[in-house]
Amino acid sequence: MTLLGAAQIRELASALDLKPSKSLGQNFVHDGNVCRKIVRTAGLEASDIALEIGPGLGSLTLAMLEVAQSVVAVEIDARLAKQLPITIARHCERAEALTVIQADALTLQNLPVAPTVLVANLPYNVSVPVFLHLLEILPSLRSGVVMVQAEVADRLAAKPNSKEYGIPSVKAAWWADVTGAGSVSRNIFWPQPNVDSKLVSFTRRQTPGDEELRKRVFAIIDLAFAQRRKMLRSALSSIYGGSAAAEAVLTSAGIDPTLRGEALDIASFCAIAKLG
Repeated sequence: MTLLGAAQIRELASALDLKPSKSLGQNFVHDGNVCRKIVRTAGLEASDIALEIGPGLGSLTLAMLEVAQSVVAVEIDARLAKQLPITIARHCERAEALTVIQADALTLQNLPVAPTVLVANLPYNVSVPVFLHLLEILPSLRSGVVMVQAEVADRLAAKPNSKEYGIPSVKAAWWADVTGAGSVSRNIFWPQPNVDSKLVSFTRRQTPGDEELRKRVFAIIDLAFAQRRKMLRSALSSIYGGSAAAEAVLTSAGIDPTLRGEALDIASFCAIAKLG
């Protein structure tokens, strides 16, 4: 198997008359060593069914096929979805292990198989919604690594009482333990993005409750961070009928009503939601 280099990426793009789309977040990885590093960081094993979102021209896909039992690649761009199996067949003897699905990851509801590991260079403009959506609809995903914009990576992996901590941090924590997994150079992309990139790894854990509780928790999270400087008793007043009522609920949950949303972890938000 051979991985794709910078020259091959440009040749493929030229053959397809492809001009990378900013709206689709198309920045293609062309460094095989980095692709293999991402696969190693993800802990991909021979028994895994790997899921890739936005495979693009196939660099990371090939690295995944070196290890995984099979790969399911979801690509929104019809030209790339059509080309990917052809490219893989030229560079890999296991082309039959690849399934390509042309779809928008944000509207994806199911897959023909149950993937176990997510490995992806996520489109940067929709990386958080896509990441949370996949965790929600694919309970078979036990772990993975995603490449995202550096600031987004910091927010996803942030802990309470840090400046990066916010809605993405808490919502991701409903499903998984999320940690930073290193930086990657802008030089590995074509075209080069004008932002820095980082890797984020996650390991799924048991959720703190059922779907009904999740919806209540997420609604409270949205309100708690709508205005970051607001105390919780004020931020949550709209759903409890006033600051006094919100303070009573918070006190019953064992939470100081004068705290702000960025001080609470997912367990604390769950404690509030369980009181109604």
